[in-house]
Amino acid sequence: MALFQDGTIALVTGASSGIGRAVAIDLAKQGATVLVNYRSNAQGAKEVVAQIKNSGGKAAAIQADVSDAVAVEKMFTIIKRSFGKIDVLVNNSGITRDSFLIMMGKQVFDDVMKTNCYGCFYCTQAAVRMMCAAKTGGAIVNIASTSGVVGQEGQANYSASKGAIISFSKAVAKEYASKGIRVNTVAPGFINTKMTTAAGNLLQEKYLSYIPQGRFGEPEEVASVVTFLASSLSSYITGKTIVVDGGLTM
Repeated sequence: MALFQDGTIALVTGASSGIGRAVAIDLAKQGATVLVNYRSNAQGAKEVVAQIKNSGGKAAAIQADVSDAVAVEKMFTIIKRSFGKIDVLVNNSGITRDSFLIMMGKQVFDDVMKTNCYGCFYCTQAAVRMMCAAKTGGAIVNIASTSGVVGQEGQANYSASKGAIISFSKAVAKEYASKGIRVNTVAPGFINTKMTTAAGNLLQEKYLSYIPQGRFGEPEEVASVVTFLASSLSSYITGKTIVVDGGLTM
């Protein structure tokens, strides 16, 4: 039996590749109608939608740069007009612009914060407004990172943004628990995505040496946790952060 009732509407930001793609596919597999958000990778989003539909699921692509408040407002206006509600939000959009602190320019710091942190804020605020208006509750899952849990050298901006997401999620969970809205966070470690492979072979070998399980995780291993937190299986869980890292931070 599917975890989500027919008619459940789920938005996944940054869903054209990587973890977002895996999350979108998994949510659809469990019965949700998935809105595949993308910023610029229209082809990737179309492929995700096609894969979901070919498997018997329901999906549609929706473009918006989540770092742009006006673009997010327009996206949620479209969602309300086309679907009437939103039941699940997964804030997955994220970028890295790595640099050691003394070399990090203001724009580099701002770019990461705007997409990772402000994007989460804009989308969560819009979703909570819709959920409260509908009086049906909902589930929000924010994708953080182990960098936001323990910090990572060369990632002062990224670590700051992901740490902020964890604290932000706890605050929103407390504010709206009485409205039936649950807010949780998933903090992946090193996962087999373009973001990890872009580090190069030497850094990948270094990262592997830190992981007790001796391997990188797969996007699907993160997606299954996200789906659990978005579903009624986790109905008594809110304000929590689940780390998916092969033992890296234990």
